[in-house]
Amino acid sequence: MEETNAAPVEQVVLLDDEGRAIGTADKAAVHHRDTPLHLAFSCYVFDRAGRLLLTRRAHDKRTWPGVWTNSCCGHPAPGESPLEAVVRRTRQELGIELEHLSVVLPDFRYRAVMEDGTVEHEVCPVHVAVLADPATLAPDPAEVAEHAWVDWPSFRADVLAGSRDVSPWCRLQVEALPADPRPDAVVPAAAPR
Repeated sequence: MEETNAAPVEQVVLLDDEGRAIGTADKAAVHHRDTPLHLAFSCYVFDRAGRLLLTRRAHDKRTWPGVWTNSCCGHPAPGESPLEAVVRRTRQELGIELEHLSVVLPDFRYRAVMEDGTVEHEVCPVHVAVLADPATLAPDPAEVAEHAWVDWPSFRADVLAGSRDVSPWCRLQVEALPADPRPDAVVPAAAPR
């Protein structure tokens, strides 16, 4: 019997216009000029002080390489819920465990086009969570080029003003998120008097 070391092919869940699963496709082949609607997720991870973990996508990513974005995003595997995918991908990409994970924008959907014509077209529930142990943060360089902890109110204001460049989905999500989406477990800095 021949052994193979090939990694399993990552699949995405294809959706109809109503957001119902209609099949699967290889992730590597799904993003192009006519990307079909598919299932994804985004997650905004906060520390207990209320700062957001911002990540910069690796420079060899197929879509939006080298662009700053939310903490983690990805695609649920067939049969996997978006919540399960968030837990799996934050472990894989960032080396972290999450607490207080919840969905804040369950029906978020967007379509964005890169300069080269590549399209992202996703139903992308948006989650928030708290990083259980900051000492465990160990981003995978194949996924994350850089990371930074940023003050949420300042980050949000800069994105809304157009003075901070982020991925198109991150900009749209920040616009749709409540002013303070942080989980109850964080302790936001005291407001100035």
